[in-house]
Amino acid sequence: MVDTHLSEVQFKDLDLHEKLQQGLADLGFEYCTPIQAKTLPVTLQGRDVAGQAQTGTGKTAAFLLATMNVLLNTRPSPDRKPNQPRAIIIAPTRELAIQIHKDAQALGKHSDLKLALVYGGVDYEKQRKSLAGDIDILIGTPGRMIDYFKQRVFDLRAVQVSVLDEADRMFDLGFIKDIRFLFRRMPKPEKRLSMMFSATLSYRVKELAYEHMNNPESLEVQAENVTADSIKQILYHVQNEEKIPLLIGILNRLDAPRAIIFVNTKRTAEKVAAWLMGNEYKVGLLSGDVPQKKRQRLIREIAEGEIQILVATDVAARGLHIEDVSHVINYDLPQNEEDYVHRIGRTARAGATGVAISFGCEEYIFSLMDIEQYIGHKIPVEPITDGLLAEPNSPVKITRKKTQGKRGSRRRSNPRKPSRKHVSRGRKDDA
Repeated sequence: MVDTHLSEVQFKDLDLHEKLQQGLADLGFEYCTPIQAKTLPVTLQGRDVAGQAQTGTGKTAAFLLATMNVLLNTRPSPDRKPNQPRAIIIAPTRELAIQIHKDAQALGKHSDLKLALVYGGVDYEKQRKSLAGDIDILIGTPGRMIDYFKQRVFDLRAVQVSVLDEADRMFDLGFIKDIRFLFRRMPKPEKRLSMMFSATLSYRVKELAYEHMNNPESLEVQAENVTADSIKQILYHVQNEEKIPLLIGILNRLDAPRAIIFVNTKRTAEKVAAWLMGNEYKVGLLSGDVPQKKRQRLIREIAEGEIQILVATDVAARGLHIEDVSHVINYDLPQNEEDYVHRIGRTARAGATGVAISFGCEEYIFSLMDIEQYIGHKIPVEPITDGLLAEPNSPVKITRKKTQGKRGSRRRSNPRKPSRKHVSRGRKDDA
């Protein structure tokens, strides 16, 4: 075994297509993670799986390898039409869909499988045209997929593999009716390989699995430890007016080359970013209304070291994979206990170590009890010493862009743009 976060199962010992073995070799992947070691022997035999593992443990590669293996080893039906994808992978957020597509490109580098990616917030017609070709694997978010499906841009009658990632998040974002709509348009469960993955598998998610899958095998890795042992967790009890001085005091002491600060609202994100920029930190701001191109640019900039700190709402809690995030700071405690797990899971990924610092302030302390009950232990508390509270410089002024056009006007420049109902559904992708 080459690392503590890996299993003793080697990819070369699995019945994977040689083109996938080449892709794994190029990436330097030799040993499976525990979730891969448990699920791949099952899915490679054509059996459905509902998998649970901590975030950052290799779930994406587990379902991508199984999906591509099926497509490479079987021929499509002779009656299949060019607008019928052979596999569909559904993710709750744009960032997660983009990451899955990126990983699929790397793993399938030596195959001739054609990929398509669709999600809200970017050019509608351009994505629509990308579906015109012969697509093998369709990756995307539910709202945008249903928009194109109802326009008959593609159909699901030739699907051989279906994947639902972050299944519990689909419920949180109100996607569950959309998911059932898509599943009911696919071949029957016994005629396709189905996989469902998530960091948490609740009873409602398992009910969905048994409704739309073929007797899936439930596989869990370290279910008794909701948060990774490699994350050092710290809690400070702090008054509201001391949060900024404490945050800057902590950052001044930390050697944090790459950090994410989570807040609960966009307004707080702007406030925190303004204070940090006023104190000479290189900061990016990521919230639900940030345009998709800017989101991707911010993620690239923090990955390349152009910015040091990303201030984010929960839009960044799932699906983002940024290498070497050393610290996660919950400036606001999340109001949902599962969001705590996904937030701190942005650090200590792929066997690394990390630090998660949380502020228990007067406004959000009420959620602490539920968080600690969910993770199964108390978060260690550290005292706030006088030297830890900084005397910060004044914040910079962040100007908001004014919305163009008159209030209430809705000019539709694209005749193919979906109805208001569909647009509303698509905005869930921003969550």
